[in-house]
Amino acid sequence: MAPQHRRAKVRRLTLGAAAVAASAALASGLVAEVGVAQAAEPRAPAPTPAPAATPSAVAPPAVVEPPAPAATPSALTPPDLTPPDLTQAPAPAPATTPAAGEGLPAFGVFLKSDARGVARMPLFSHWLGGTELRVGHTYLPGHRWRDIEGAADFLDVWAHWRNKKADRMLVLNVPMQERNEEGVSDGEVRQLLRRGAAGEFDQHFRVLAERLVKLKVPDTVIVLGWEMNGTTYTHRCGPDPEAWKKYWNRIVATMRSVPGQQFRFDFTPSRGQDAVSWTKCYPGDDTVDVIGMDSYDQPNGMSFDQQVKEPYGLQHHVDFAKAHGKPISYPEWGLFRNGDNPEYMRRMLAWMDEYRPLYNTLTDYCPHGVWQCGANPKSSHVYRSTLFGRTDQAAPPLTPTPKPTPPGTTPPPADCTPLDLGSWVEEWLGGKLCLRFDWW
Repeated sequence: MAPQHRRAKVRRLTLGAAAVAASAALASGLVAEVGVAQAAEPRAPAPTPAPAATPSAVAPPAVVEPPAPAATPSALTPPDLTPPDLTQAPAPAPATTPAAGEGLPAFGVFLKSDARGVARMPLFSHWLGGTELRVGHTYLPGHRWRDIEGAADFLDVWAHWRNKKADRMLVLNVPMQERNEEGVSDGEVRQLLRRGAAGEFDQHFRVLAERLVKLKVPDTVIVLGWEMNGTTYTHRCGPDPEAWKKYWNRIVATMRSVPGQQFRFDFTPSRGQDAVSWTKCYPGDDTVDVIGMDSYDQPNGMSFDQQVKEPYGLQHHVDFAKAHGKPISYPEWGLFRNGDNPEYMRRMLAWMDEYRPLYNTLTDYCPHGVWQCGANPKSSHVYRSTLFGRTDQAAPPLTPTPKPTPPGTTPPPADCTPLDLGSWVEEWLGGKLCLRFDWW
């Protein structure tokens, strides 16, 4: 499943100016953190009555992103924002800090592919009581080969975030073909796979590898040709599994040939049978470093136990990875066909606590998410309660009495100064751009 973006319906001049203003703030060497502090407006109470949020919780922007064509990396399209929910439950008590040396599993959330994804990460962390997102997850667009080569103005903000702390991880989904979501026929896909297996597209992946090394993110986790067992993508495996495996191996060999690289390649099907058994697409232990799985709460009516036990489901994934001596991952997971399902959320979090994936990243937009999507309040409470305050160090005490905030606004995070870019830019961003100088 690819990240969905809503296309802009604003004039090019306005969009260009807003993009310049936001990009300039993100690229500045002095800026350490960027976030959006949104204005709060009245909203209907959540289904479960609860007191107003405490000062420690920043209400998230309620972003609804229905399926739509993905935006190009050069167009920073405005999110479809609705007012934040002011009726969230109070901040849960911090979870018990793990014993020394135990460590926390690396996790993150997908918040947006472009610079706004990075800008929202500190706000999400603040919502979790300071629990740090150690994984940054984004997707290269698959429109044309120049997108798959990874334009520097798309990747640099992610590389900058990754390099601020040694324990961070950058996860990058990389398409194997251009026109990746354009409904290319099976016959044409078959021919493209065979051309790829013969080396015709090697140069595009060499350029990408060189750019990642130049940006000082040579240890990026590459989720190459994800959900290949389905029917959505031009990089799907079904039309010719043997050619697909040869093509995967060729891409990995090409990218590993670049001096300085330390890439890890993540083979990630979608859970279940789908169009083809994903084990038929497995390219071999020599070119796979991680065996992932994209697992959403679907289809309608399927229980979590069934998701575990179904053919090519969660248990098969764990067993297959163990048999091949590989760590597991969950690059995409979240709610879907069964609505606000706190039982799924609880069970999936417990599953990952038990099997300790290398990393996991929740897809956080509607209908999957828990922070930018106000449609899942019960699941949101489970997620937040489970992960709140899970840091290696004790959380700092909360400010006992914050300064009063004018009605209709939400205070920015501590030590975060709103930047006045003008009302039209703030409307495009969904709030004031909030800057910190101690995070990046």
